[in-house]
Amino acid sequence: MKFFGKPRSQTAAFLPLCLLFLKSLSLGHSNLYSNRYAGDKVIRLTPNTEEEAFVLKKICHQLKVDLWQPGGVSQISQGTVTDVHVPHNGSRALLTFLQEANIQYKILIEDLQKVLEKGSSLPAWRSRRSLSGYNYEVYHSLEEIQNWMHHLNKTHSGLIHMFSIGKSYEGRSLYVLKLGRRSRAYKRAVWMDCGIHAREWIGPAFCQWFVKEALLTYRSDPTMRKTLNHLYFYIMPVFNVDGYHFSWTNDRFWRKTRSRNSRFHCRGVDANRNWRVKWCDEGASMHPCDDTYCGPFPESEPEVKAVANFLRKHRKHITAYLSFHAYAQMLLYPYSYKYATIPNFSCVESAAYKAVNALRSVHGVQYRYGPASSTLYVSSGSSMDWAYKNGIPYTFAFELRDTGHFGFLLPETLIKPTCTETMLAVKNITMHLLKKCP
Repeated sequence: MKFFGKPRSQTAAFLPLCLLFLKSLSLGHSNLYSNRYAGDKVIRLTPNTEEEAFVLKKICHQLKVDLWQPGGVSQISQGTVTDVHVPHNGSRALLTFLQEANIQYKILIEDLQKVLEKGSSLPAWRSRRSLSGYNYEVYHSLEEIQNWMHHLNKTHSGLIHMFSIGKSYEGRSLYVLKLGRRSRAYKRAVWMDCGIHAREWIGPAFCQWFVKEALLTYRSDPTMRKTLNHLYFYIMPVFNVDGYHFSWTNDRFWRKTRSRNSRFHCRGVDANRNWRVKWCDEGASMHPCDDTYCGPFPESEPEVKAVANFLRKHRKHITAYLSFHAYAQMLLYPYSYKYATIPNFSCVESAAYKAVNALRSVHGVQYRYGPASSTLYVSSGSSMDWAYKNGIPYTFAFELRDTGHFGFLLPETLIKPTCTETMLAVKNITMHLLKKCP
């Protein structure tokens, strides 16, 4: 990938340039609900000064770009890697502006539509797969995933129990798999959720992979047998069911839930900013049209409320909370909402260190690890912080592959390596739970 941009110079001319640019650009960017991404680009910018960051924020707000990284416009600051998805009719003007303003950038994806087609990541380009030959190395629609859950519930009743914890905004069932051997009355448990953000398809793929591996290796792998004998896993393959379904049918890059707002036409809430922990503070937006919209009140989203209620009810025996996201290649732990050290830092940090080393041993992939606020960015109202604040001592958020080359369009060919290495990290964390803290 080539870097672009003129040699560095003073940035004082940014604001007038920015205003000229915004006047000249037609803001009629491609319809949010369209699946036509021909000519759309993903561009990476890293502001070198706060002045550059200010200008980028202004551009992102005005253009209403689809921000891939960081989570929200407010989180763009000096040195922040910023990936933006720009519609084809806005990219030429944006690139011209960046060159005039001497802001360095590189094009990560030249044509989104081509990458989509090449990666077979849309239902139009893949054939249906039957349950008997369920393929864990492709992405599956919500209907396929829920059929798979029902199938496992019937065929593996000794280790699997499927149940619903409620309904989504659009009335879909919120299914959870309880995985583990019913060996004793009281067992500690691990909660795992995937797909809290709709467009992060590798998350649900991993949740399914984890279940498959657990069932296949229970008899042959002593570690897995010990884990399933001593722990229960509550696994929610698709947290944001409405959003995930919408990302398959209408907008591949949809992030939020699908709830309606009485005052704005924009739909949805960021389900990872809707929790009652420093709700709607730094890193979250109060505007319903923003991707990091925190919602009208904490737990406004039925999906969030259902999971929060379940965790509250079972918090006495749930020891760990694991949430799977994409993309950044990070293993994060609290806090997200502030720069502070958690009381059991040494235990959690040790678990993260070992998990990341185990992950790297598979394919050599490097993950950064640390508190979410300093490793990624500050964000309030997150599920991980909420779980920790509600008495679950081990809470982690994985940001799976990659670091931006494919972004949310991780090809199906990379599902297996990603899941294989993540599997080892998760097994490492769960074994850590069974030992005394170092």
